[in-house]
Amino acid sequence: MSIRHGLLALLERGPRYGSQLRTEFESRTGATWPLNVGQVYTTLARLERDGMVVQDGEDDAGHALYVITDSGRDELRSWFRTPVDRASPPRDELAIKLAMAVGAPGVDIREVIQSQRHHTVKAMQDYTRLKARALTVTPTDRDDVAWLLVLDQLIFQTEAEARWLDHCEQRLIRLSLVIPPEAGDATEDSLTDSPTDSLTNRDSGSGTHTGTGTDTDAVTDTDTGTSEDKGTRPVARAGGSRPGRTARR
Repeated sequence: MSIRHGLLALLERGPRYGSQLRTEFESRTGATWPLNVGQVYTTLARLERDGMVVQDGEDDAGHALYVITDSGRDELRSWFRTPVDRASPPRDELAIKLAMAVGAPGVDIREVIQSQRHHTVKAMQDYTRLKARALTVTPTDRDDVAWLLVLDQLIFQTEAEARWLDHCEQRLIRLSLVIPPEAGDATEDSLTDSPTDSLTNRDSGSGTHTGTGTDTDAVTDTDTGTSEDKGTRPVARAGGSRPGRTARR
């Protein structure tokens, strides 16, 4: 996630101060990726250093206002035109966990997969409920539309992750038939069980795959900004609601 470019996009709409930028950023994304004031001002300082924003006076309350420069606008246009790089994907904790679980002593990899699938499907159900709640009223502003786009992405991601976990389990079962497990390997019993048992022991909520009308995968936050107080922010994650819009949903 690029906080840098997100702030530039908000500043293009007019002068803003730090906490105002944080509020508008979270409103636009439904607080899915919450910021704190420290992150915002650290990013603004770097943008100012790079000549992409400048301070331009204060508002009536004494807040320092920032405005975007021509260089900042050029950077923003370039960001919008350039595809997000997928050649060097960010580290994915789940993929790393499963890779390390293969053959790990005392680890039942099928149990790891099933536990994650249960969590992923529940998250997908929660995101789907949030979307249904958001659609009870017609979107009236750009923030409403932006929030729906973010929700769609979260649903697509979790659904794709659930399908990938199914694929991992099937692949491990097939490989167990041709690769003899090492003595004492914790996956020996779990992967030589009946494939039918493995694939039919699904989470009770997995039927919601068809309820979303979409395919999906998991959320990865690659924000490299500072993280102080991040956990204290209200976040519209699975099971929650969008801050400031509860009454409308």
